[in-house]
Amino acid sequence: MRTHSPISLWLMGAGTDKIFTRKTLKGSALAVVLAAGLAACVPTVTQRGYVPNEDLISEIRVGIDNKDSVLTSFGSPSTVSTVEGDSWYYISSIHEQLMFYREEAVDREIVAVYFDENENVKQLGYYGLEDGKIVNFINQETPTRGKELTFLQQMFGNLGRFGGATRADPTPGL
Repeated sequence: MRTHSPISLWLMGAGTDKIFTRKTLKGSALAVVLAAGLAACVPTVTQRGYVPNEDLISEIRVGIDNKDSVLTSFGSPSTVSTVEGDSWYYISSIHEQLMFYREEAVDREIVAVYFDENENVKQLGYYGLEDGKIVNFINQETPTRGKELTFLQQMFGNLGRFGGATRADPTPGL
């Protein structure tokens, strides 16, 4: 004769008005598993950097505004360039990560403010993710001298090199 614990009897509906049955428990468990699986498929979205405000950008006047007024309106730039003139860049990007996969940039907005030699706004530039270029970084590895050995060559290359070999002439430095 098989006996059941009071909890399993209650869950199976024995002695109650049979609110829970095996069928409803299996259905509930399946619903919980499906909900957890769907929640895992939702990407994690993060917003980084300066979020451009269209109203503030439209208020910047070329030739009239200067570095101080741009700094007051936009705040500190994300990055500053001094190559071929002075320019400030306000960068905003949206990244998505799905479960354990690598994070990927899905949107990027760059507001570039170019200044002339009198520190007045010369031009405004708007760039997106499609305007970017992929840059290959140098890995900065120094090659070593000698020959590359495979795993088996390394394993079998040391056979016979272990032991109590002594020098014939124990004079140091010779």
